[in-house]
Amino acid sequence: MRDLILLVAMLLSIPFIFKRPVVGVLVYAVFSLMNPHRLTYGFAGSFPFVMIIAVVTLLATVISKEQKKLPFTPLVIQLMILIFWVTLTAVFALNQTGAWDEWNTVMKTMLIVVLTITVTRTVNDVKALILTVALSLGFWGFKGGLWTILTGGHNGLLGPPGTYIGDNNTLALAMVTSVPVIVAVSSFAPTKWTRRAALGLATLTAISAIGSYSRGALLGGTAMVLFLWLKSNSKLKTGALLALAIPILLAAMPEQWMGRMHSIDNYHEDASAMGRINAWGFAINVANHFPLGGGFATFTPQLFQLYAPDPTVFFVAHSIYFQVLGEHGYIGLFLYLLMFFFAWRTGTRIVRKCGTNPDYAWAATCARMCQVSIIGYMTAGAFLAMAYYDLPYYVLTILVCLEKVLFIAPQPDNTPPLRLPFLSRRKRQARTWKEPAPAPAPTARKR
Repeated sequence: MRDLILLVAMLLSIPFIFKRPVVGVLVYAVFSLMNPHRLTYGFAGSFPFVMIIAVVTLLATVISKEQKKLPFTPLVIQLMILIFWVTLTAVFALNQTGAWDEWNTVMKTMLIVVLTITVTRTVNDVKALILTVALSLGFWGFKGGLWTILTGGHNGLLGPPGTYIGDNNTLALAMVTSVPVIVAVSSFAPTKWTRRAALGLATLTAISAIGSYSRGALLGGTAMVLFLWLKSNSKLKTGALLALAIPILLAAMPEQWMGRMHSIDNYHEDASAMGRINAWGFAINVANHFPLGGGFATFTPQLFQLYAPDPTVFFVAHSIYFQVLGEHGYIGLFLYLLMFFFAWRTGTRIVRKCGTNPDYAWAATCARMCQVSIIGYMTAGAFLAMAYYDLPYYVLTILVCLEKVLFIAPQPDNTPPLRLPFLSRRKRQARTWKEPAPAPAPTARKR
């Protein structure tokens, strides 16, 4: 039944995609981030939903008469340069078969990123994109947060199998990175109840990250909280609230969770930690031997026997930085970091341009939250091989689209504003009602 419902929902979306291509990239984001087909038990688990949606969206974009614009901002240009570089390294990859398979997957993500930026035209399109990303991962945050609370944190969490976020560590990175995006939804939520719902979902998502037993999630969350405290206008109140909430939350977790977190200090006794260090040494050796790096899919047992400090211990990269270093060399790592630098500058530029204009307050909040997401991803990602995961690229896309629709290529918004189905008709009318213009004074009738 789930399989049929999902198939029908996808088919019903196709006419809307041809009407507005931005619907296609939103549907693609749902399948890419939430992976609803992994919740089925029949044919839908292997059905090519993503490929069909991508093809339909591309076709709709080509034939659509809507104005389409790809703004060549520093971030977009840097993304193009990175795409060129990783393609070049794939040509000279040490593992040719695995490299092109991985290149194919990564280029699909990059294509959708460029397509999303191109077809996003209006403010409501950007809000819909933020909401889609937030709810797609908020589904797993809601589910995981409730499970952690109901079980007292005694059982770990797993994501949808066969995806980027299938194990507890990768799921935790996704949860940490998505919390600020969910908070951003509250900045343009139509009512106080929807704002509270967004903040409640963000809280459950944060709890799910803690309940994942991931040490990287703990470090990423700590970095995000520290940044928010530093940027807070009321550091004393914020600090007092954190000083009260964090010990209570940690005290509620079981002993095995505390033991898992304390193992950060004893990394010499942790076989997993020592295996990661060996993998990082392998990445450095490959980058030193090959200026272009080893190309995609370099971390293999065969190549470990040639370049690893301990050739008998094989581990995947376990770090976005060493993953990029080993596969694309020092230049590739520099280009990768430069992309996030330009993303940060984009967020800062948006906040500065919004200024104190109350109409742009939501956009400034969204830009700041995207910066917090970047901090969480780059901290937690230091211990996970998630350099090509879709979510951080969606965060970068949101920043580019915000700047585009507000300051680079603003267009009149003829699309209906975001509405939630459980709001009553009366409330919706009350929020859009305006004072009528005074009637003109009567004029004397001529005889």
